[in-house]
Amino acid sequence: MILERKQIERVLTAVEWFGRGFAFRRKQKIERQYRKLLKKRRQVPSQQDDQFTDTYPEHLKHLYLAEEEKLKKRRRTPDDSVSSEEKLNKAAESVVTQEKFKNKTSNQKAKEEYEKIKAERARKKEEAEKRKQQREEAQRLYKKKKMEAYKILSKKTKKGQPNLNLQVEFLLQKIQQNT
Repeated sequence: MILERKQIERVLTAVEWFGRGFAFRRKQKIERQYRKLLKKRRQVPSQQDDQFTDTYPEHLKHLYLAEEEKLKKRRRTPDDSVSSEEKLNKAAESVVTQEKFKNKTSNQKAKEEYEKIKAERARKKEEAEKRKQQREEAQRLYKKKKMEAYKILSKKTKKGQPNLNLQVEFLLQKIQQNT
């Protein structure tokens, strides 16, 4: 039986789709999300103009300002030297204040997080130990009480009969304790 070209194409497309399960669908989903994100970014005004302004990172600001000052000294105008000194002083002050309120490093954050977790575990362990001791104490008292009741109720007369007198007294005590 000779297959026509259209039938062969159908078979090939079916074979291509065969086996495309979870991973393929996930890949397609991620591609759709990526394209959607790109469309959104195109609509938002770009911030490339801000890229070339004179904003320096705080930890390097003093170096950039010192370089600016050197360049201005080469040009040498008296008004510029005063303004650059003011800029340098402001930059130095900002660097000092930034160091005081410097963000913690990831290592410091991890250590603090570890200490918190460690303290929490120790607290939970102590609470569990207290609960365990209370439970053991309660069980010990319960067993002691049961043993006393058993001794009273299991006493026998000389002939081996249960001692009803002791049993009635035990029941009377129990009723008095409950009321």
